[in-house]
Amino acid sequence: MDTLIRRIEETGNPIVAGLDPMLEYIPEHLKEEAFARLGNTLEAAAAAVLEYNEALIDALADIVPAVKPQSAYYERFGWQGFRALAETIRYAKSKGMFVITDAKRNDIGSTMSAYAAAHLGSVDVNGTAIVPFGADALTVNAYLGSDCVKPCLETGKDIFVLCKTSNPSSGELQDLPLNGVALYAAMGDWCEKWGADSIGDYGYSNVGAVVGATYPAQLARLRERLPHTFFLVPGYGAQGGSAADIAGAFDKQGRGAIVNSSRAILCAWKTANTSPEDFALAARAEALAMGEALRAIKN
Repeated sequence: MDTLIRRIEETGNPIVAGLDPMLEYIPEHLKEEAFARLGNTLEAAAAAVLEYNEALIDALADIVPAVKPQSAYYERFGWQGFRALAETIRYAKSKGMFVITDAKRNDIGSTMSAYAAAHLGSVDVNGTAIVPFGADALTVNAYLGSDCVKPCLETGKDIFVLCKTSNPSSGELQDLPLNGVALYAAMGDWCEKWGADSIGDYGYSNVGAVVGATYPAQLARLRERLPHTFFLVPGYGAQGGSAADIAGAFDKQGRGAIVNSSRAILCAWKTANTSPEDFALAARAEALAMGEALRAIKN
C-alpha cells in the first residue's frame, strides 16, 4: 500500500479512475475504425476499448495515481476482452500508474489460489514463471472467510475487501448485527487482523477495505475503527456520493483513502459537450476538478 500512497502524494490527487468502458461511452470515430478493420466482432469491440483506455491513461497518468478496471466490462467481450484487460493493465503500469483490478473474486482453497495467481501473482508454465495480468491490487469478497484471503496475501500484493459497499441494498446483509456490531464493521475488524503483519511506512497494511461514499456516516465510523486499513471508496459522482460525503474517509494527515470515479471521467466528453476527439482532454479536466474538490474537504 505504500506504493499507492506515494503515488497519491506525488500527484496530489486521491483518485482512482475506474476504467469500466461501455461501447456507448466510446466516441464513434474509435468504434468506426475498429469495426471497419475487424468487422462487427468481439475483436473489434475489444480493440476499441483498448484504444480508448490507452488514450485515457495517456491523459491521466501524471495527475491520477491509479486506475481500476472492472473485470466484468472486459469479460463481456470474451477472451478478446480479457486480452484487452491484460493489455490495459500493462499499459497503465508502463505509465507508472497503480492498478487495482476490480474483480471481487472469492472462493476456497486451491480455487482462490488460482485467482490470486492469475490477478496478482504468476503461474508456472513448464518451469517458467509467467505473470498473467499483473495488477497491483485486487478487490476481494471475503465473506467466505480467511480461506479466500490468505492466498492473496501470500502474493505480497494488496487487496481491498468488500466491507460496506455503495449499492442501495447493501444494508440488507451488511448492516445486520453480529456480536453487537454491524456485519460490515465485523468485516472491517477482520481486515485489521488480516493486515496486522504488513503495516507499511504510512501506517497502513496491504489489506484495504471497500467502503462506499454513499454511506458517509458509516464511512467516518469505520475510519476511526480501522486505523491501519486503507479505503477504496466507490460511489462518487454518478452514484450520488459527493466530496463532502467522503471527508470522513481520510485520516488526520489527509491520507487513508482513494476515491473511485468511473462514469464521470469516462463520459466527461459527453457531459461537457466537447468534441468526441477531445474525450481524453475532457477526462483530464474532470479528474483535475474532482481532485480540487477532494483536496478542499481534506484541508
